[in-house]
Amino acid sequence: MESYSRAGRALLARCVQRYFVLAIAILLAGCGSNANRSNEDQPIQAGSITVSAAISLKDAFTEIGEMYKAKTGNRTTVQFNFGASGVLQQQIENGAPVDVFASAGEKQMDALAVKQLIDLDSRIDFARNTLVLIVPEHSGVSVASFADLTSPSVKKIAVGNAKTVPAGQYAAEALGRMGLTEKLADRLVLAENVRQVLDYVVRGEVEAGIVYSTDAKQAGSQVKVVATADENTHAPILYPIAAIEASSHSKAAKEFIDLVRSVEGQKVLAKYGFSSANAPNPNQ
Repeated sequence: MESYSRAGRALLARCVQRYFVLAIAILLAGCGSNANRSNEDQPIQAGSITVSAAISLKDAFTEIGEMYKAKTGNRTTVQFNFGASGVLQQQIENGAPVDVFASAGEKQMDALAVKQLIDLDSRIDFARNTLVLIVPEHSGVSVASFADLTSPSVKKIAVGNAKTVPAGQYAAEALGRMGLTEKLADRLVLAENVRQVLDYVVRGEVEAGIVYSTDAKQAGSQVKVVATADENTHAPILYPIAAIEASSHSKAAKEFIDLVRSVEGQKVLAKYGFSSANAPNPNQ
């Protein structure tokens, strides 16, 4: 009986030892397989990227974001943070976890470049816009040009805050070149972004507003475009895009930028009223 117990214990020990060796082998094989997969050239990193973009890009970028998601087989999604370009710039400077920045002005991108916060090799202009003067759909005030803004019947004019809103910066430049800055100073209502300017006009809270042509297009019949600012009165309205230097998803970020620049991406932008960054000045 004693000998049988010893033999049983020996057999059990050998079985345990074999299973232990087998388990270690399987574990090592799995690790090796994972290592091989990690070295493969994956088309786009899985997960999610954050894109901070000028609010004037909201409609176009939302659609491009869906295209991007579909191209990755739903493995990678885009979280958008829309706002005034100057505000987004400040957020990135303060360490916000952003992968891609798309600005409505070169100034904000230049500021990040100086501080080495963007991947300079990824930076490129991808769209162009124009500046227009709009009035409410059922406006009772006669405004057909920028010069008409000096009329006593025009009490309030909505514009973006030039400190943080590119559309406001372009508007300030244009009004200055037209000699209207001092004449209109006490009539300006400053908005935190260009879409807020649009909202003021749509609701009839102001007699006129200065926005991008793409914003006026999105408002449809709710507003009337009465004049377009000559591009010689302000800096070119170009939209630059770049990957953030500190991004932990640099490959996926650059894939998004590539999509924006692609024929498909440019078609979406054109649908919402943007022209190509390489398009000639429409006023020339």
